[in-house]
Amino acid sequence: RGCVHYQGGSQEHSVQASSSRHGLSQLRNVASSGAIKKHQKSLSAWFSHQPNEERQFGPSFSLDAVHVDPVIRESSLEEILKPSPDLTIQNQLQQSCRQIISLQNLFDVDACGRQVKNVVLYGTVGTGKSTLIKKMVVDWCHGRLPHFELVIPFSCEDLSYSHAPISLRRLITKKYQHLRDVVPVLGTASLKVLFILSGLERLNLDFRLAGTELCCDPSEPVPPSAIVVNLLRKYLLPEASIIITTRPSAVHRIPGKYVGRYAEICGFSDTNLQKLYFQMRLSQPGCSGEDSAGSWSGEQENLVEMLSRNLERHNQIAAACFLPSYCWLVCTTLHFLYFTRTVPPSQTLTGIYTSFLRLNFSGEVLDSTDPTNISMMKYVAKTVGKLAYEGVMSRKTCFSEDDLQQCFEVEMKTESELNLLEVFRSDVFRFFLTPCVQPGKEHAFVFTIPAMQEYLAALYVVLGEKKTLAQRVGKELSEVIGKASEDVTVVLNIISKVLPLRFLPVLFNLLKIFPRYFARLSGKDRDAIANTMAEELFKEEDYYNDDVLDQINSSILGVEGPMRHPDEVPDDEVFELFPIFMGGILSRRNRAILEQLGCSIKNLAAFEIAKAMKKTVIRNSRKGLPPTELMDYFFFLHEFQNERFTAEAIRSLRTVNLSSVKMTPLKCSILASVMGTTCHEVEELNLTSCNLDTSSLRILFPVLLRCKALHLQLNSLGADACKEIRDLLLHDKCVVSKLRLANNPVGEQGAQYLAEALAGNRSLTHLSLLHTTLGDQGVEIIAQHLAKNQHLQELNLGYNSLTDTAALHVVEVAKKHATLDKVHLYFNDISEDAKQALDTLRMDRDGVRALVFLTAGTDVSDYWSNILNVVQRNLPFWDRERVRQHLALILQDLESSRRQTANPWRKAKFLRVESEVKKMLGKLQHGTL
Repeated sequence: RGCVHYQGGSQEHSVQASSSRHGLSQLRNVASSGAIKKHQKSLSAWFSHQPNEERQFGPSFSLDAVHVDPVIRESSLEEILKPSPDLTIQNQLQQSCRQIISLQNLFDVDACGRQVKNVVLYGTVGTGKSTLIKKMVVDWCHGRLPHFELVIPFSCEDLSYSHAPISLRRLITKKYQHLRDVVPVLGTASLKVLFILSGLERLNLDFRLAGTELCCDPSEPVPPSAIVVNLLRKYLLPEASIIITTRPSAVHRIPGKYVGRYAEICGFSDTNLQKLYFQMRLSQPGCSGEDSAGSWSGEQENLVEMLSRNLERHNQIAAACFLPSYCWLVCTTLHFLYFTRTVPPSQTLTGIYTSFLRLNFSGEVLDSTDPTNISMMKYVAKTVGKLAYEGVMSRKTCFSEDDLQQCFEVEMKTESELNLLEVFRSDVFRFFLTPCVQPGKEHAFVFTIPAMQEYLAALYVVLGEKKTLAQRVGKELSEVIGKASEDVTVVLNIISKVLPLRFLPVLFNLLKIFPRYFARLSGKDRDAIANTMAEELFKEEDYYNDDVLDQINSSILGVEGPMRHPDEVPDDEVFELFPIFMGGILSRRNRAILEQLGCSIKNLAAFEIAKAMKKTVIRNSRKGLPPTELMDYFFFLHEFQNERFTAEAIRSLRTVNLSSVKMTPLKCSILASVMGTTCHEVEELNLTSCNLDTSSLRILFPVLLRCKALHLQLNSLGADACKEIRDLLLHDKCVVSKLRLANNPVGEQGAQYLAEALAGNRSLTHLSLLHTTLGDQGVEIIAQHLAKNQHLQELNLGYNSLTDTAALHVVEVAKKHATLDKVHLYFNDISEDAKQALDTLRMDRDGVRALVFLTAGTDVSDYWSNILNVVQRNLPFWDRERVRQHLALILQDLESSRRQTANPWRKAKFLRVESEVKKMLGKLQHGTL
């Protein structure tokens, strides 16, 4: 019987050949009826259902559109059970390249020519088992799996929750009502049926006859686990094919004699599969959230190209993307970075990582046979989280085997703990840690994605796992005494009513002392978490790094430029995401998801940490922060998702300097979202050289309205952007008094929009249009509308290629203006006669001062330092030859004026200014300015 019946479906079992002709015709009628078609339609709708994490990409993202089959290789039980080889990238590649088999060939005859009926498909967490089964079912529903006439999927997790006896036929109809007409003929005719049993690790099976009796009747009620065992024994429905998915640690639960083929899912071990996945994922219509024509389509192609180049460099990201799950995380992160035009309140980077863990772990227990039933994510937080935290504290990303043993094995005391560790190493270890690809470090490990180290370190701290031995013992003792005191209190209350003994209340209070004392110590722990967050968020050594969003972008797409030499000393590791993830994990939405994963963070704990943070985080933020650190602070507040806390933090910021931060649409949305928690006026917002465009101004519109001084220099803002600025200045709630638009290609059309804004605005007092390519026509348009303005005090039109006519005209208009008293006209194409005429204007006589020279007759102009500072700041963006010519003319003018004056004090002032101009010319000629 062992040779014939128990070969894992490797031999065809004899079927009753005496089936009646009536039975066969009945089968044909059932098969041709709508029952199976309804079943296919129902399965297709269920298995094509996208989780919430996928819906953000739009309706075009379907399983058919973006699926890439992972590499599957044929294996054996001996290979699974033998000690794993040295974990290096080379070994992983060599293993995955051997004995590759396709999904369609899993049930082909084996090497001995025997028909395979039972297939075990196994793989570690994240290799794509669930997605592969989903695709397989959807393919059958659409007629792309013709080998089987009926597919019946079962979840082993679902089966594990039921222990009541039930027949196979009743079980099928209970799950799939459409098969009521098909079920009666399952065991009586050769209908090609495929059973799919996913997640075998959730189900405890006993193949001993003493544990699970034989059952060949599909109508006989038995426990669900007994149905599975008899299906695999081929004692029940021997002609049915079965595919079982499981994690490696549970493969041995099925005796080898019942398995016809073992197949391992190796993920995307081929880099070409990774590229194909990214190409399909990032090039889908609707990926950008808008019509993907034009610039968006080009940006998608550019992203795919940069990502492909980074993969070809054999970067660490290529090793991470062996797991299809991490390919999903990379695409989701890029979608967040590049295609987010408005940030929904719930969309955060921490939320992406938390949802990523939910997709892969979904509250699974690490080992269903262990009595503790510890969730997989809780175990990871306690062990891998400890490794991650210690790495962050020591600024370390590469870990040796000794480091792993220190974190995983130092507290192993019982058989149960050792078994859990073995399950973790076989099923989960490679999901978080992967061999390093750097030369000379092949036997060390790094976190699969660098940001995952910071996330797990943050989770480790926020969960309160960072405790000393005394704190752990104290907590356990407090819980024991606390529970005991409740029982004793009841008894003492009863006794005190009968025997009024005075010592009983004293005894009662003594029992409560320890839990109360420990509660105070727990409050200190919350303060420590807040202090850790503040210290890491405002580390001065990280002040001049890129902001964290740019760091994430570089870690995925790589850094363009020459490769680092292997012998070159690497830069210090940066962990600026760590405190941001700590804040993000405390948000209500992420705590709710982590609760599903077995990692509970109580509302009271989150409240107390936030309360403690007000003393540390907000106080430190009031110190002057560099632009990139200030952007990180705004990102932290966005991730924290605490509107009251954010409002209190933002009220303390009166000046916001984000100059030279590349303000992507995402960063603009974060800034608008965070600043939108209050309505206070901002004294100054500096967005100089921030890569702003029209859409950026549109996103930031509510923030710009509240800014008194607005710096928008060096942003390539053209006519379309000026149209947005016009709408801003004409808004009835606009408080902008100083607006700097220097070094932007405003042009004539942009001047038209700005002129319209000047005519209707009531708040603007200072406007800088230095080097904005206005030309005579643009300045004439501004001059025509200037008379309608009643509040402007200073207008800068320097370096705009103005000629005499336009310059004199704008000054004539300025003379009649009620408040305008200063016009900048230096570095324009104005003749000497016109310059002399402009230089004779006096504030007390003409009502306006034109800044053209560094001289004022036989004296130095009061504005000489102002003019030279403007030149110095803008020289990198101006035509250097033209500036050199202007400086040479200015020098001649200074020398001529010095010779004309006899006053020694004035001569000294001229010599000082001449030395500054000569120094600037010298640096300009040598290219050092």
